[in-house]
This record gives sequence, structure tokens and C-alpha cells, in this order.
Amino acid sequence: MRLHTYFRSTAAYRIRIALNLKAIDCDLVPLNLFKGEQKHIEFLNLNPDGLIPVLEHDGNVLTQSMAILEYLEEEYPNMPLLPQVATERAFVRALAQTIVSDIHPLNNLRVQKYLVDQMEVDESKKLEWYRHWVKQGFDGLEKRLEKSSGVFCHGDSVTLADVCLIPQVYNAHRFECPMDTYTNINRINQHCLELNPFADAAPHTQPDA
Repeated sequence: MRLHTYFRSTAAYRIRIALNLKAIDCDLVPLNLFKGEQKHIEFLNLNPDGLIPVLEHDGNVLTQSMAILEYLEEEYPNMPLLPQVATERAFVRALAQTIVSDIHPLNNLRVQKYLVDQMEVDESKKLEWYRHWVKQGFDGLEKRLEKSSGVFCHGDSVTLADVCLIPQVYNAHRFECPMDTYTNINRINQHCLELNPFADAAPHTQPDA
């Protein structure tokens, strides 16, 4: 198994956490997004979208972080990351989708580069854009976590929601988003980062950091 990754990629960070939680051996193949290595023909042959993560396993090439996470959940049911009850699974998926669909796509590297290079947005306006969408997503997420969270996003068992949340909080801190009002998000983030599967997946611990 090989994971094409970049140490600061939020989407790749999710996969690294899940691999660690499920104790799956995987070779990491770093790709430098700032140097444009995702546009090299060798990588585009794997993923024509030129995006990471890409997971190679048993001759198959898997793309899109949520699809990869669901694949790992189905193929490696040890340490399940989705609850047994259907309504609870739907709730966890909704938390995860708030992060991966509503927050992250508006803030990823290619969007930021387009804002600067094509729209000629200056650094302060780019950060304003970034922080606005994080706040929009985290405000609603925090409210839902008031009713659902234990030590994790959904009770006291780690789920896909936590796998998606921690990388997004990392990025929020990186871009100095105001985080003081997010009591539950901060508490869950702190708890998760004390656990080895999360700590070992953190950007600063990666070989390409």
C-alpha cells in the first residue's frame, strides 16, 4: 500500500490518521505541491485531477479522501470509525462532510493560489477569505458538538468526524483563525493530539516536513 501525500495537505492528513488508527502499514510517497510535483506526468497518470491524496492498493488507484476513508473502513473493519446505528453513522458523516465539503474546498491551496494569482487578491484579503469560511463552518459545528460530543465528536469513540476535524483545526491555527469561542472543538482537538495515531500523523512529524 502506498499513499501519495504532502505533509501540510489537510486531505492527506486525514488518511494518515485513519491508517494509524487502523494500524495499517503504508509507504508514504511525498509530493511537493508548492513545487508543482502534482502536475508531473507520472502523477497525472495516477490521478488526472492532479490532487492528493492518492492511495495505491492491490493494483487499484483510489482518490478523494472521503472515498479512501470509506474504503479503509470497509476493508479494515478493525477499529471502526463509523457507529453501528444508521442514524448515528449519518450524523458522523454529516459532521465530516461539513468539514470536507463546506470548509476545506474553499480554503485549499489551489483556491488560495487562484485568489492571489488570478484575482490579484492581496495577502490580507486572502486571509479574510480563509477565516470567513472557517468561521462559517466552525460556528455550526460547535453548536452540534454541544449535544453530541464526549471526549470525541460523537461520544467517547473516535470516528471519521474526528479524523476530519483535527486536520482542519491544524489549518485554522496555521492561518491564525480566531479559535477562542470553540470550546468543544478545542477540547476534542487537544484530546486527539494526545493520542499516538493522531500525533504521529501530524504535519511536523512527516518525512517531507
